[in-house]
Amino acid sequence: MSANQANPTSKAPEANQRGGGGSAHAARDAAPAGSTRPTKSQPVGRFASHGSSIFTVLIATMAVVLIISNIGASKGVTFGEIVTDGGFFLFPLAYIIGDVVSEIYGFKASRLAIITTFALSAFAAVCYWVIIALPGAEWYDGQEALERTLGPVPLIVIASLLGFLTGQLANAWTLVRLKRSTGERLLFGRIALSTVIGELVDTVVFCSIAAQVIGITDFGTFLNYVLVGFAIKTIVEICFSPITVLVIRTFKRLEPSYPKDV
Repeated sequence: MSANQANPTSKAPEANQRGGGGSAHAARDAAPAGSTRPTKSQPVGRFASHGSSIFTVLIATMAVVLIISNIGASKGVTFGEIVTDGGFFLFPLAYIIGDVVSEIYGFKASRLAIITTFALSAFAAVCYWVIIALPGAEWYDGQEALERTLGPVPLIVIASLLGFLTGQLANAWTLVRLKRSTGERLLFGRIALSTVIGELVDTVVFCSIAAQVIGITDFGTFLNYVLVGFAIKTIVEICFSPITVLVIRTFKRLEPSYPKDV
């Protein structure tokens, strides 16, 4: 007869010890009665698979919005005393799409969408400059209009693209980090805070490059340039936050791979 057969309970203390440790961990992880603090039994920071067709459509839409907005920015627009550019109405849409991707698919998927959009927009800008540089036919009389529309100062294009890249990444990272802490709660707060951080990074990067092009040389003027731009974009974005929340909730219902039990 083997030693294990002779003493069938020889491993019982070890098993009990392990069981006791598991109970202790469970007790620590359990939330008090009535508490809304996320526990391991309540999924936190869960995301959908970015292999779905909806994610592909969102990436394509984000790229188109950025490319068109960069073209629209070449036209000055006035509403009374308010001066803006032709792409102003597309700007909130780009961040709404960015928030949808971050909230539903997570940071890795959002980073893929942002870098893809950045690359496609940079490719479009290079194509514009090549098209402008090509020799025009004798009967072609639209060269000046083409240059004014599609050939902005290269530094402005670089500033816009780098501002988009850094701002969107900061926005996405902040939103996802907050979601891992809050779960499905406080969606409006996550959007508002991530917007503030993303817009700040976007504005500082863009203005730091663009200021040299438009002739800003002293720090006081530069600071005013940054603060005014940041304030306007942030206020507009936060005003659009209720729409962003509605769009996110709609896409959560439409996305088959998004967990519906959270």
